[in-house]
Amino acid sequence: MWNFNKKLMVVGMLTALTLTACVSTGNISMKEQSQQSIDSKIIKGKTTKQEIANLFGHADAVTFTDSGKELWTYAYSRSKPKARNFIPYNFFSLGDNVQTKELVVLFDTQGVVSNYTFRETANQTRYGIVE
Repeated sequence: MWNFNKKLMVVGMLTALTLTACVSTGNISMKEQSQQSIDSKIIKGKTTKQEIANLFGHADAVTFTDSGKELWTYAYSRSKPKARNFIPYNFFSLGDNVQTKELVVLFDTQGVVSNYTFRETANQTRYGIVE
């Protein structure tokens, strides 16, 4: 039979694992995209707003330039904890590996892609008593 302390320890460990799990935010359609896949789907001067919406869904942000052109931004971020986060009683040096993808599409006044950029970055976050 389990005593109260063992039950409490198991609940604590499960809670810690849940809180340090992978986290993703943003537009899920960007998850599997790469520069090559974006380049094969978007053609400057030809691809329309409707085609972009069909490919990637609703933009995360829509803004306008001074000349009336429309900018659509799609973003996706995934954070995965570093292995050292799972060392018991390690409060000194924690961190995450963060992968970010961002697509920005510029439409002309007729709603056709005039330019776009895709960026993929890999960063690290650090936190804890020492970091």
